[in-house]
Amino acid sequence: RLLRGYDVDAPRLQLAGQVHARVGRYTATYKTRQGPVEIERSLYRQVGVRNGPTVDTLSVRAGCVADGWLPEAAVPMAYLLARGTSREAEATARQVGALPYCRSSFERMGHEVGGLYGHQRPQVEAALAEALDAPEGTHSVSVSMDRVAVPMEEPKKRPVGRPRRGAPKRPVDVVWRMAYTACLTFHDAQGDALGSVRYGRMPQGDARGLAERLVRDVQSLVSKQSALHVAALTDGAPELHGLLDEALAAHAPAATKVVRLVDFWHLMEKLGTAALVVAGEAHASALCEKWKLSLLNTPGAVWTIASALHASGRRDVVLGDRRPVHEALTYLENHGERMHYADARARGLPIGSGNVEATCKSLVALRMKRPGARWKEASGQHILDLRSLALSDRWDAAMNLTLAPQRAEVRRVS
Repeated sequence: RLLRGYDVDAPRLQLAGQVHARVGRYTATYKTRQGPVEIERSLYRQVGVRNGPTVDTLSVRAGCVADGWLPEAAVPMAYLLARGTSREAEATARQVGALPYCRSSFERMGHEVGGLYGHQRPQVEAALAEALDAPEGTHSVSVSMDRVAVPMEEPKKRPVGRPRRGAPKRPVDVVWRMAYTACLTFHDAQGDALGSVRYGRMPQGDARGLAERLVRDVQSLVSKQSALHVAALTDGAPELHGLLDEALAAHAPAATKVVRLVDFWHLMEKLGTAALVVAGEAHASALCEKWKLSLLNTPGAVWTIASALHASGRRDVVLGDRRPVHEALTYLENHGERMHYADARARGLPIGSGNVEATCKSLVALRMKRPGARWKEASGQHILDLRSLALSDRWDAAMNLTLAPQRAEVRRVS
């Protein structure tokens, strides 16, 4: 009965500024949360367009996705696909007694909604940034980027000559490529995390656009709360902190005092191995702890540690197939200007990039690195987009914005 209320049966009507004429009434199937239903509705064609596409007012007014899928069904199906595989989505729906559709329908609707979001990404992301607010008690925000391997399906080069009998018509390889993740985390005055917003791009995606998307959220936050501190945290990859620095300079003019840091725990991992060479196994733990406390509490400690490593004369000592002291010194020399940990802690800022490391796992690994999984660029991006919205508490707002253009006003023409 509710769906029938969306139907308009009139000789003529105006849709999107154009006059349409009725061409007939027919029965069609619409997919609701509780299952498919059949409704008789009128079809219209734009006046003056011979053999043009027909429009039914029920779909336009209800905002249907694809061929008759109501938003109340399509959106939760996309949500379930973002959370797990289509088989898991089908099983979950069966247990809760809703969405009685097959796994291929879950697959199709998930990618349909993901495609709609991707098509409108700039407008939707701009609106989400404008609406973003920091949780109560937020003292600072950190921005981070990282990379994580994803199994990708790529066409295999055909061998020379005639293919053997039974050979696949479209042979493929599964190749591991590096996808990009990003994370904006809210921190209290002690540097503890209050919540995160997550982002992702597939290996061939726009990494620079990802950094810009992240930084535009920072700009929105700092514009509303000028006292907010901003920390840019990455591992030692020059590409990642280069992308962040470029995006912050271009798209976050309100963030005038950004603290740039290399992840503290990546440094401690390298110093821990170097301590084994410098002090031996018996005293390595004590020396590493001394360095750790010094870095956390003494400004300029990084250069003191670098001098001690130089003075040890152990730079070229090999341990296994590595030179730990040489690696630690190189890391300190390359990134020492991003190791002001004592100053950052004094200002209540975070010094570790664990939140983006967790994003690599929660956003990508748990969903996309299942046994036997392999992805294509476009379909993988659909899942990353949907999953990032679900993990960032932005799902409802993003879906409302994404599906709004599916609806249109219909007026009768006398």
